[in-house]
Amino acid sequence: MNEHVSIDPTAPVRQSTDKPLALAVVAMGGQGGGVLADWIVSMAEVEGWMAQTTSVPGVAQRTGATIYYIEMLPAKDGHAPIFSLMPTPGDVDVVLAAELMEAGRSVLRGLVTPDKTTLIASTHRAFAVSEKQTPGDGIGNPEVVVDATDFASRRTIAFDMETLAVKNGSVISASMFGALAGSGALPFPRAAFEATIRAGGKGIEPSLKAFGAAFDRAKNNPRDVVSATPLKRLDALPASSGHPDLDRLIGRIRTEFPAEAHAMLYAGTRKLTDFQDPAYAGDYLDRVGKMLALDRANGGEASGHAFTLQAAKYVAVAMAYDDVIRVADLKVRQSRFERVRKEVGAKEDQIVYMTEYMHPRMDEVCGTLPRRLGLWIESSPRLFAFLDRRINKGRRVRTATLFWFLGLYTVSALRGRRRGTLRHAREMAHMDAWLKTATELLPENYDLATEVLAARRLVKGYSDTHSRGLSKFDRVLSALPLLRQRDDGADWLRRLKQAALLDEGGIALDGALKTVATL
Repeated sequence: MNEHVSIDPTAPVRQSTDKPLALAVVAMGGQGGGVLADWIVSMAEVEGWMAQTTSVPGVAQRTGATIYYIEMLPAKDGHAPIFSLMPTPGDVDVVLAAELMEAGRSVLRGLVTPDKTTLIASTHRAFAVSEKQTPGDGIGNPEVVVDATDFASRRTIAFDMETLAVKNGSVISASMFGALAGSGALPFPRAAFEATIRAGGKGIEPSLKAFGAAFDRAKNNPRDVVSATPLKRLDALPASSGHPDLDRLIGRIRTEFPAEAHAMLYAGTRKLTDFQDPAYAGDYLDRVGKMLALDRANGGEASGHAFTLQAAKYVAVAMAYDDVIRVADLKVRQSRFERVRKEVGAKEDQIVYMTEYMHPRMDEVCGTLPRRLGLWIESSPRLFAFLDRRINKGRRVRTATLFWFLGLYTVSALRGRRRGTLRHAREMAHMDAWLKTATELLPENYDLATEVLAARRLVKGYSDTHSRGLSKFDRVLSALPLLRQRDDGADWLRRLKQAALLDEGGIALDGALKTVATL
């Protein structure tokens, strides 16, 4: 008996019972792929079908997902069918991917075909190591994946099943099960799916809520619109914060700066108040105010105050540098402990310990000391080396224990003395030199000066990461003498910045600098 395939992706497909119905579940560790596969098999068996599931594990949780393969077939004449152990490209009826890029990989593997496969995928992202390790934006383009899945599959159901599950107090396996039921790809009623969840005996009500929400989404609104550019939202400048010092800062923003910069300045003010105090945020507004005066003097209004907007963003970034005090402060905050407890699903009567890896160097210690003392230690090579041998080693720290919590809390309490540290003096000196370079360029080449401010994006982190960022920043700005007289100088500096963000070692930047040298 031949199976008729309609070219209408919404038309039902009559499932042949001469060959098994094949499903592949692609999931990473912790996403419940095994639970989902077991639910599908249990439901099929209760409905009188024979079913089998196998799994092919990936290399690790994010470098390779596990493929759970299921075949099912109605029992015939008392004869048990022989099922395959692995999916065959071009012969899979349903692919369920618990993450968007895994849906793309399923297409590459040939598991998804336009004449046969219903693809059910969650559009949320769990970033791969290769995406995270890129200094700039290494995130894969989701639009490319969606275009590929639309072309490769017979029908695609894709929405954020992870967020939907979390909102309903459950996990993604429940919402994927609901999307599978809503797709109509299996010849079983909704009641059979729900009975399978109830038979599991754990987290029944939250799972049923997530199942129902996903079922409705698959029926009524099966597609999310994805974008290669994540939505960035800045809070509008409020009328009041409820605190006198902060209200004075808000009043300054409203009266001293153009409306285009209000949201960015408010974000910077909040960031620096959290980093240090309201007075420090006031210094930030002073600096940006000087940039605004120069911007206006050089025709900035015609460009929408682009120079001031970049200054509002990156001066805040430069002033909120990552030092030992900041790191310690973030690690002992109550909000962090609450977030971790929520992520691991800890109950109120359970104790959660976090083990963190720290590798301090003597450079960071000197940076945290008063400026003169830090310089004195650095100027004594023997003393510096002696201390570094005892400090420069990796440690595994249990933050929730009394000893380490008090130690980190004590370091975080040094925030009031931050302005007198060696690290602060160096950061401010570097920022002053950077802003001087930009403001001197402003009358000569407005766009290039604006790009100089944006180049501060290269400087981030602390320890080795900070050192590498500073090195790339200096190398990018070393091209300014060759670019300052060019009309396209800003475009070339932007290309240099993008090249610097492509790889950690700066290989792409080396090539870009050689190209600029030939201009």
